[in-house]
Amino acid sequence: MFDPQKLLEQFLGGGKTAPGQAQAPSKQGGISPDFVKGFATGGVAGGLAGILLGGKTSKKMAKGAVKLGGTAALASLAYKAYTEWQASKSAAPAPEAPPAMKDITPKPEGTAFLPGPAAERDAMSLAILRAMISAAKADGHIDAEEHRRIFARLDELDLDTEEKAFVIDELRKPLDIDAVVKAATTPELAVEIYAASCLAIDPDDPAEQAYLAMLASRLKLDPGLRTALEAEVRKTVA
Repeated sequence: MFDPQKLLEQFLGGGKTAPGQAQAPSKQGGISPDFVKGFATGGVAGGLAGILLGGKTSKKMAKGAVKLGGTAALASLAYKAYTEWQASKSAAPAPEAPPAMKDITPKPEGTAFLPGPAAERDAMSLAILRAMISAAKADGHIDAEEHRRIFARLDELDLDTEEKAFVIDELRKPLDIDAVVKAATTPELAVEIYAASCLAIDPDDPAEQAYLAMLASRLKLDPGLRTALEAEVRKTVA
């Protein structure tokens, strides 16, 4: 049975845990505090997204592994950027707590960034999956041979027939930014879609820079919020 949450975990490198690594969230269980606290190692470069990016000659994943460990970590990234952007607009920000008492870990669980109900989490996962695949196609350089290599790698992963079919179908579809934007049914999901898209592009590729600029405009992201999101994404690159 096709499970969008499971597939997104695999895209973001959270599908499998290494020894000592916190367990990723599931539909049945809650969010592990250890998992939410800090980004798990491995991340996008070791997940399905790494296959998409690694299959494109223009990508520069060798610059450093992305330290993002799954859906909860992506939600934390987006939530942190969003809350800090909101705080920056306040005329009188609250004083910071002493360093020994300050909890710097964002907690998106239960918010619109990481909803509890399974149906809402499924919809969020599908929107982010499609956004990441669209961003990976933004430079138009995935040719037939690269498709073949990606599909061969998919066969090596722990995916069922429906999950493989979803990825293949999305890769073969023409780029449709309208569908990506339409899926952003809340401001919070728009923020996550943009953050995930930033993770799926080569920041040095002009075509992909243009795609991100268009996406930010279509999602109606405040310029300051966009800057905050991009800054958080840059911090995930070693």
